[in-house]
Amino acid sequence: MADPFLIGSAMTGGYGGADILHGCTIAVEKGEIAVIVGPNGAGKSTAMKAVFGMLKLREGHVTLDGEDITRLSPQARVAKGMGFVPQTHNIFPSMTVEENLEMGAFIRDDDFSGTMGQIYDLFPILKDKRHQPAGELSGGQRQQVAVGRALMTRPKVLMLDEPTAGVSPIVMDELFDRIIEIARTGISILMVEQNARQALEIADKGYVLVQGANRFTDTGQALLADPEVRRSFLGG
Repeated sequence: MADPFLIGSAMTGGYGGADILHGCTIAVEKGEIAVIVGPNGAGKSTAMKAVFGMLKLREGHVTLDGEDITRLSPQARVAKGMGFVPQTHNIFPSMTVEENLEMGAFIRDDDFSGTMGQIYDLFPILKDKRHQPAGELSGGQRQQVAVGRALMTRPKVLMLDEPTAGVSPIVMDELFDRIIEIARTGISILMVEQNARQALEIADKGYVLVQGANRFTDTGQALLADPEVRRSFLGG
């Protein structure tokens, strides 16, 4: 059986001397939405950073589209088709919305106006506010700028670290709707989320991590229906 489109396999590593991940495996297929959930301190964001190359692995490897990218820098992974949106400091506040999006096209030497048009179609409010400093936008709109900027690189995989942190339930639902739209274009989505129940509802695949290791892996719907997952991680 062929490997998934993106897989971080049996990843062990951490910062300094202590391992945070213990044989953790995270994978996503083309056009799929995979969600990483679990309690605070479970290693969710660390697992995603390891897949993106921001954490040196002691064991395990990362493969993208059949190519081993374990030793590549994050910048080199962007060139290979990975987009990453960190939870914080993910926009340039003093730059306009449009300038932020243009910064996302730094690896491209072609005409990217078509991609920008697609992002404005996806997030119409950004088109309305394109000449406004991004720092003046609401939290949800800033998150749209951050996602849009990552999409400017034309990624094959879009990685989102807590995209709905600190936004209202209405904005969260809207962001999730846009994430589904992005996945429908064939882009793989790998997402860390605190809002576990809502995230699993849109997930093709879900990973429940505990102390840096896989506890449950299944479809989003199967995890939502699992009594132990519900009791331990979804509040009953």
